[in-house]
Amino acid sequence: MFETDVPELAWRKSSFSGNGCVEAAPLPDGLIAVRDSKNPDAGHQVYNAHEWQAFLAGVRNGEFDYLAPASPPATEGLA
Repeated sequence: MFETDVPELAWRKSSFSGNGCVEAAPLPDGLIAVRDSKNPDAGHQVYNAHEWQAFLAGVRNGEFDYLAPASPPATEGLA
């Protein structure tokens, strides 16, 4: 993964992301650019097709589930 300077891209985020966290955009050479949707000016990382497919397979298989709580934490009644 590396940073590149690219022209305006067609960024997309998952409909599951709500407020958003991550956006991805295809690059003309078959690479995938990924950035933080809450801080888009901070730059992006670039992955090749094999890396991107491996990541998506891991998401589908639940390999990253431990990183997120099973349900959103309760915020009601917190000061």
